Amino acid sequence: MSTNRDGRIFGIPRSRRLTWDLLHFHRAVPLCGHDRFCNLRAVAEARAASPVRVSWPAIFLKAYAIVAQEIPELRQTWYRWPWAHLYQHPQSIGILTVQREFKGEPWLFWARIPVPEETPLTEIQATIDRYTTELVPDLFRKELQFASLPTVLRRLVWGWNVNVAKSKRAKRLGTFFLSTLASRGVEIPVPPSIHTGCLTYGVMNDQYDCKVTIAYDHRVMDGALVADVMRNLECVLLETVCSELLKLTSVHVSMEEVA
Repeated sequence: MSTNRDGRIFGIPRSRRLTWDLLHFHRAVPLCGHDRFCNLRAVAEARAASPVRVSWPAIFLKAYAIVAQEIPELRQTWYRWPWAHLYQHPQSIGILTVQREFKGEPWLFWARIPVPEETPLTEIQATIDRYTTELVPDLFRKELQFASLPTVLRRLVWGWNVNVAKSKRAKRLGTFFLSTLASRGVEIPVPPSIHTGCLTYGVMNDQYDCKVTIAYDHRVMDGALVADVMRNLECVLLETVCSELLKLTSVHVSMEEVA
């Protein structure tokens, strides 16, 4: 039995090109990560009692966007060309990392969640379900086409959207980013991102404690403000979001009583 000891050289798979591009532009963003341990027992119990499934990503997306209504730095983006300046978007647009398999390969895509602060949790969840279950070519047609372009052309398009476009950048790339592997029992210390704010959270323990992390562009804000953001985020989760989850349960009970 003969063994081929030679390796092989092959091109970057299409499935890795978009992530490669993201990491290329991520290098220009000075991200700094801060953690806060949040006790989310009330949210977990309200979520468990809800007759409608609402995932943790949907919950965190909405909570962060609500906080961003009061803290405009979370909707700002740093630009270095033609001179250093900031752009502030009027609403939040969340981006959620979605891993899908396509033609036998794992791909990372980015699901857009427009204006989550004004969107019911059930609608946010329906959008996430669509991105995670419907056919990849139907949902991510532009991304698949974009990944097929030569690297030079892809980087030109990325460069325009990241460094020049203002409102269109926000609409295409979002104002903040959520990436998590908590469902796989893993934490992400500082997710690579091109955004001013990147949110992630870890595994919840038996006491409902969860480590929440925000990686932020240090050019736009400082750690003290991020500490306030994380405190406000926990309050929004325990109050506003929890209240919405409880309403889902009460509406369901009322409908059953009427029936």
